[in-house]
Amino acid sequence: MNKTLVIAEKPSVAQDIVRALTPVAGKFDKHDDHFENEHYIVTSAVGHLVEIAAPEQFDVKRGKWSFAHLPVLPPYFELKPIDKTKSRLNAVVRLAKRKDVARLINACDAGREGELIFRLIEQYAGGGKPLGKPVQRLWLQSMT
Repeated sequence: MNKTLVIAEKPSVAQDIVRALTPVAGKFDKHDDHFENEHYIVTSAVGHLVEIAAPEQFDVKRGKWSFAHLPVLPPYFELKPIDKTKSRLNAVVRLAKRKDVARLINACDAGREGELIFRLIEQYAGGGKPLGKPVQRLWLQSMT
């Protein structure tokens, strides 16, 4: 059976989502890094898990940065895990790549930062491009 992966920005929000889904979707089993039932997997980031790598590797006119050489537009932006949250990133990526996960729901905070957190995780999981799974947006103004 295909499942939907819900990615929240914080663990407390993931727990709130599970509490809201339980009456309609059934009981969830708690695992170390996620909650799961027969329809949904709910997990969370802990803020930013991925960042854009510094562009040192790209040609910058004999290795020196100066305003005369700006803007430097690299051909791609490489992503790298944030060291202190690498294990959480690996857990979320592993869930996103599961064969039984058919779609993703971005349940990160409403706004630019929450959107960026989700999109960078998705892009990292896809090896630099989106995973190719449909994405829906859960837009909540408040978790109260």
